[in-house]
Amino acid sequence: MKLTFRILPCTLPTFLLLTESLAKWNSAAKKRALEHVATLLANNTHDLRQHSVFNRLISREKLGSTALGNGVAIPHGRTNEGNLSHPIGAFIQLKTPVDFNAVDSQPVSLIYALLVPEESTDDHLQILAQLAEMFSNSQLCDDLRGCQDNLQLYQILSTWE
Repeated sequence: MKLTFRILPCTLPTFLLLTESLAKWNSAAKKRALEHVATLLANNTHDLRQHSVFNRLISREKLGSTALGNGVAIPHGRTNEGNLSHPIGAFIQLKTPVDFNAVDSQPVSLIYALLVPEESTDDHLQILAQLAEMFSNSQLCDDLRGCQDNLQLYQILSTWE
């Protein structure tokens, strides 16, 4: 299955750059992991501030955990800040899983953060559904957990069908 979106006809690698994937990252807590993905998202988008992106992600997290189960979380949010005109994503593989208050009580080791323009409600939901389907594939998750570097992560994510 190729991921496609109405906002910007693309596949996953179009909005996930190699510099936005990180293998074997150490995080002691959920908040620290969210801070880091917010930094990855903001660093590659000129008009976004890390603090603002983090606040979007943490505000959504306060509504309920974005953990899907099986050690995967998809923190996400919408923003009207800057000139964001298309979805952006960042992926981290944690060296040591952290508690994300998942319904299955499993700690999270794979985090895919998503940020979309404020007005993109339908597209936001469509992308989330496609990411949830993608990360429900246990073989994909096992492959991602086995990656040793950023390039391996990116190659697996960008070629998933």
